[in-house]
Amino acid sequence: MNRSLIAIRRVTGADPGFVALVRLLDEELAVRDGADHAFYAQYNRIDAIRHVVLASDGETPVGCGAIKEYAPGTMEVKRMFVLQDRRGAGVATQVLAELERWAGELGASRCILETGRKQPEAIALYTKNGYTPMPNYGQYAGVTNSVCFEKVFGA
Repeated sequence: MNRSLIAIRRVTGADPGFVALVRLLDEELAVRDGADHAFYAQYNRIDAIRHVVLASDGETPVGCGAIKEYAPGTMEVKRMFVLQDRRGAGVATQVLAELERWAGELGASRCILETGRKQPEAIALYTKNGYTPMPNYGQYAGVTNSVCFEKVFGA
């Protein structure tokens, strides 16, 4: 896949392409997380998400991610996903970079996120893009399957 063919655009959580990708993400996470899936699912609803980045190849959505305010100056990265046959081509990095730009435009100076220990690809993505481990926050405090990261990008 030629990276230049990927279009990155900002949409809302109601975008049909985003909704379809999140459905696939949830199916994949249900398998990876097993019995823990219900716990995580309760924190991943998309009805209140207003800031979504959608990556498309032509008319086909191939990747997505979202941000939502966690605290003043801090945005939380949510619902990162790339179609399996498009992984490894830089789509997630493009989505993440656009989310960070948008977060900065919204006045945030850092992004935080949670991912699972059973998602080594996600851990590698965030580490490669300058995210550093942080103590588990909020509902993830004390959850052994969760790994939390942060990236400070503003002053």
